[in-house]
Amino acid sequence: MTQEKARKKKFTRIILGYPLALFVVALAANVIIFGVNPVTVSPPSTSIVGVLVVSALLLLLNHTWLMTSTELTRLKYNMHATPEEWEASIHRQCDVPDQGFQEIERRHNAHANATENTVHFVFLALLLSVISPTTLAAQVWIIGFAVGRLAHAFFYLSGKDGARGIAMSISLVSLYGLASYLAVSVVI
Repeated sequence: MTQEKARKKKFTRIILGYPLALFVVALAANVIIFGVNPVTVSPPSTSIVGVLVVSALLLLLNHTWLMTSTELTRLKYNMHATPEEWEASIHRQCDVPDQGFQEIERRHNAHANATENTVHFVFLALLLSVISPTTLAAQVWIIGFAVGRLAHAFFYLSGKDGARGIAMSISLVSLYGLASYLAVSVVI
């Protein structure tokens, strides 16, 4: 087997095992550390509403930061968002350096990644908030997700891949924490 094939085989195992490992960590935290209450549908407690509000504000800050960074990158490299903007401008796409396209792509990817993860978070967090979870579990998973997303955006935009991976793991383990709490609470 060539070195390249061996490398790909190794990373295939890591890629396939990564979500499962994070799910197991989240499930274990719910069962062993936080405890899981059986489903009891009720309005969310004041403390859980507070955690949802803090998380929403952090996620809005993250969105604003990504949006602003994207626009500042366009301005820096004389780039535009639409064909109409390009047409009305004195600048041309062929004059934009490769670095400009790379930086705008980095911001678009960071924004898309934040959006796709936040969609799942909102659904899971709202469900969790109405089933009477333990307060600590709700606080850790809901705030953990928002903090993980902020860190992920920061490290993504600054090109720090190792730290970005850790931040992504924090937000993913938080998603799996929300999902596994919901699953266990329905079963018990």
